[in-house]
Amino acid sequence: MLPALADVDAEASTCTRCPLAVGRTQVVFGMGNATADLMFIGEGPGAEEDRQGLPFVGRSGQLLDRLLAEETGLTRDHCYIANIVKCRPPGNRDPRPEEIAACQPWLETQLDLVDPTVIVTLGNFSTKLLLGTTVGITRLRGHAYRFRRGVVVPTLHPAAVLRGGGTPLAQMRADLVRAKLALADPTPTATVP
Repeated sequence: MLPALADVDAEASTCTRCPLAVGRTQVVFGMGNATADLMFIGEGPGAEEDRQGLPFVGRSGQLLDRLLAEETGLTRDHCYIANIVKCRPPGNRDPRPEEIAACQPWLETQLDLVDPTVIVTLGNFSTKLLLGTTVGITRLRGHAYRFRRGVVVPTLHPAAVLRGGGTPLAQMRADLVRAKLALADPTPTATVP
C-alpha cells in the first residue's frame, strides 16, 4: 500500500538528495486536494515559495489562481499543485538535470498518490519531463497528450505570461479551457512529436 501524501511530505522535508538542500529555507513539497482530478506541475519554488513552503504563492501563483477561476471555475482547493524540484534553485535559475533526477522520485510518488486525470504542466521543464521529450513548450502547448490514465495539457509558465503580454496570456487561457474540457473527456488530441 502506498504511504499517505502527508507522510511523504514529512519525509521529503528533510531531503538532502541534491545540493539544493543546502540553500533552501524549506522544502516546497506541494499543496491542495490529495485526490484531485486536476494537478498542476511547475518547475521549482521561487523566493516567496521558499519562505512560505507552498507552491505558486507569489505573483505567478496569483495569476494562476485568477486564470484558474476565470477559465475553469475552480480554485486551488480543487487541485493539487507541485513542482518538479522541491527546493529553490539559487537566484531562481533553471533546475539542473541532476537536481531534477534527485527530485523525480518525490514527484512520481505524488503522481501515484494523487492519481489525477488531467495534469497541466507549467513551462518547459515539467512538460519535457512528463512527456519524455526535448521539444519545447511553444510547440507542445495547444494539445492534450496521453499520460498514465489521463492526459497532460502543457501551457506556459505563469512567470513567462507575466513577462510576455497579451499573446501568452491568451494562450494560457486557452490551455486552461482545454484542461477543463479534458476533465470531462480525457481523450488525447495529439501525440508527442
